Amino acid sequence: MRLWSLHPSYLDAKGLVALWREGLLAKAVLNGQTKGYKNHPQLERFKSHPEPKTAINIYLWNVVDEADRRDYNFNRTKLDPKLACVKIPVSGGQLAYEFEHLQAKLKTRDPKWYKLNQSRKFEILPHPLITVTAGDIAEWERQSR
Repeated sequence: MRLWSLHPSYLDAKGLVALWREGLLAKAVLNGQTKGYKNHPQLERFKSHPEPKTAINIYLWNVVDEADRRDYNFNRTKLDPKLACVKIPVSGGQLAYEFEHLQAKLKTRDPKWYKLNQSRKFEILPHPLITVTAGDIAEWERQSR
């Protein structure tokens, strides 16, 4: 499961579809609707949020909005109504790490998308639910490397 801190516009078609599916899985986990993935490190940023269910829902609304911009047909009925919520802090080091991780995947999977992202590398945008803070990559990310 990879729930990117990056803006969904950085993802190629396969990546955006995977993010949607993994986000829906995360939503099911946070809603207590599944037995698996309960301790997945990527869920930590949502579990530590004051309103984890609202946060994952807002996260997914932004994913589906990106899908709409691309004329993809993601099922919005899987989402709860939009509610305001506090942004999730993610370090600049984590954001940069995720960008490089994504780029490594795209280099072979979708070279055209890789080049597009390289052209905007110096203005790495976070997912709209994310606020960037100072710091290195997340501890849970270091442990999984």
